[in-house]
Amino acid sequence: MPGTTRVLLLLLLSLLSLSPWACRSSSSPSSAPGSTDLQIVTDELGRQVAIPRYPRRVISLAPSVTEMLFALGLQERIVGVTSYCDYPPAARAKERVGDVLNPSLERILALQPDLVVLSTATQLERFAQRLEAVGIPLYVVDVERVEDVFRSLEKLGAIMGCRAEGDRVVRALRARLEHVRARVRERPRPRVLLVVQRDPLIVPGRGAFMTDLVREAGGQSITADAEREWTPYSLEAVVARAPDVIILPSHEPVTRRLTNVRWPELEATPAFRQGRVYAIHNDLLMRPGPRLIDGVEALARVLHPEVFR
Repeated sequence: MPGTTRVLLLLLLSLLSLSPWACRSSSSPSSAPGSTDLQIVTDELGRQVAIPRYPRRVISLAPSVTEMLFALGLQERIVGVTSYCDYPPAARAKERVGDVLNPSLERILALQPDLVVLSTATQLERFAQRLEAVGIPLYVVDVERVEDVFRSLEKLGAIMGCRAEGDRVVRALRARLEHVRARVRERPRPRVLLVVQRDPLIVPGRGAFMTDLVREAGGQSITADAEREWTPYSLEAVVARAPDVIILPSHEPVTRRLTNVRWPELEATPAFRQGRVYAIHNDLLMRPGPRLIDGVEALARVLHPEVFR
C-alpha cells in the first residue's frame, strides 16, 4: 500500500526485442558497453548522481520502473527486480532481490549492479542510504502526475543511452493521452471516488498521481483536497460529497460494472443509486509507469461511455 511520506517513497509492454546494446545515445558516441567513464545526472528528486555512461547491470526496485525499462527495450540489462515486478510476464524470470519494502542488500550486492533505480512510490529511505553507503549509484524516479511518466521515460532513455527510443515510446503514449483529452474536454466532469483500499478506506489526496489520473480521464476526485497523498477517509465524508462514480481496485484484467457489490454505508450515494460502481485493474491505476495511460483510458471509458462507444 502507498505510504504517507514522499522522501524516497516507492510504491505501483515489452514491445521491443532489442539487443541490450542496441540503444546507443547519439550524444555520447564515444561511450561503449563496459566503459568506466562516469556521467553526472540529476535524478527526479534533484539529487546529483554519478553513474556509468552506459549502465549495463541495472536493478529495479519498483514495478513501475521495471515496466519503464522493458518499454524502452532494456530488458537484457535488468539483472534484478522485486518480487512484485510481474509485468510484462518476462519480468517474472528476472532475479528477485526481495519485496518492494524489504529488498535484500546482500542479493543486490551479489548481482554487482552499476545502477539501481527506484521510485518515490514506497518507503525506502533507510535502504537508499545503505545503498549509497556501499557506493552503488541510485537514481530515483518521481511521478506526481500522469505527464511525469513521459519525463521519467525520457530521462531513463537518456541516461541508459536510448534517447531516441525513449522519445519514440513517449510520442506513442502521449498521442493516446491526447486522444482521451480531446474526447473528454467538453464533457461534464462527474464526481469520482477512487478507492486505494476499501477497509479501512484509503484514498488518493492532494499531490497523488491517482488524483491527477482522475482529472486526465475527465472526472473530479472528491478527495483531491485531502492533505496527504494517500490518506484514510471517512465514509460519512464520502456520503456528504455524493460521488457519481465509485472505482474499486481489482485483480481482474477486465474493467467491469459491479452489480452485486455490498457497501451499505454508501448505498445512498448517486454512484450506487445509478449503478455506477466499477472495478478496474489496480495495476493500471496504482503503478506510475507506461500502463498509467491504459488506466486513463479505462477510467475515461467508465466516466464518459457516451464518447467511447
